[in-house]
Amino acid sequence: MRQNPFGATGRDVSVIGQGTWYIDHGDRATAVRALQAGLDAGMSHIDTAEMYGDAEPVVAEAISGRRDEVFLVSKVLPSNASRKGTISACERSLKRLNTDRLDCYLLHWRGQVPLAETVAAFEELKSAGKIASWGVSNFDSDDLGELLRVAPNGAIACNQVLYHLQERAIEHRVIPWCERYGVAVVAYSPFGHNDFPSPRLPGGKLLADVAAAHGASPRQVALAFLTRNASVFAIPKSSSAAHAADNAAAGGLALNDAEVAALDKAFPRGREPSSLPML
Repeated sequence: MRQNPFGATGRDVSVIGQGTWYIDHGDRATAVRALQAGLDAGMSHIDTAEMYGDAEPVVAEAISGRRDEVFLVSKVLPSNASRKGTISACERSLKRLNTDRLDCYLLHWRGQVPLAETVAAFEELKSAGKIASWGVSNFDSDDLGELLRVAPNGAIACNQVLYHLQERAIEHRVIPWCERYGVAVVAYSPFGHNDFPSPRLPGGKLLADVAAAHGASPRQVALAFLTRNASVFAIPKSSSAAHAADNAAAGGLALNDAEVAALDKAFPRGREPSSLPML
């Protein structure tokens, strides 16, 4: 599994990680086995959130006895993101995850609480050893610019955003901004939301052809394309141990320039939208 520096954290993190949105909606034992298989395959980055129902307890079970192997991330809801509320939310997540610290803690999206107040809470949590770093999710470049003005130098670890072959809006301004300021980009829903390209369509056929050339799967090719820049990480969710192993194999797949150019043409990023897409 390829690992890259995760923003300014000083940590190298697996390029392909594991998302947990809706992981609590199926069989719990299957979900635990999928996460553990992902860890076994090198996907040490596990992302969850207080919003994800019972996902945090599922993660806790999966990483029991293996906490030091994991780069563990959770998120605070904007409605809880006051200084006191952020600290309380973090402590609840720590309890549900059965751990004493998070490797990164994110503001799930921007709400009404002033950013300076949430940042102050993040820094207090860092000083207490309850989080090692912090970042944000669903922030456009303008939001990131405002955040930069109230954050200590080099404190913003990452920005987690929607990014898949058919939704490349972040390539216009978000990725360049993050690369300029040393902020990792984490792609959530990297296969789209139940709309992965069909092999019956030209783009899907291209994915299948590139995959066949590498002895890979179309989803592995998609992940390799999205993480072609060293600043970008992806956190697909796995529904089974076999699915986790398939995702993890993308961490060792390198596309050549011609393949990247062909995929770029087949799945154009399009014009910049007026607002940042999010789920």
